[in-house]
Amino acid sequence: EVQLQASGGGLVQPGGSLRLSCAASGFRFTSYVMNWVRRAPGKEFEWVASIAEGGSSTIADSVKDRFAISRVNANNTISLQMNNLKPEDTAVYYCSTSLGRGQGTLVTVSS
Repeated sequence: EVQLQASGGGLVQPGGSLRLSCAASGFRFTSYVMNWVRRAPGKEFEWVASIAEGGSSTIADSVKDRFAISRVNANNTISLQMNNLKPEDTAVYYCSTSLGRGQGTLVTVSS
């Protein structure tokens, strides 16, 4: 069974930072591109970042100067470092692969 568990969300003030993590299990982690997607209240899912098996990454233009994605294949985990957070970053963040999407973690950016 594919399991993707995101964690690390919370309430942060504008300009602050958070680091999200995702623990993956139930599939061959090293064979899959891993993604972060988010869904803001009342909006559609938005792709945030992807990281390939070998570590090359792509980041959405809307966050590319502030967010960074990484993975540790030995631990079957990916992370999303989010800096200089803005209120418009408020969303539920999910990690995903082509096999599915796990439960998300809520990030709220507010003063």
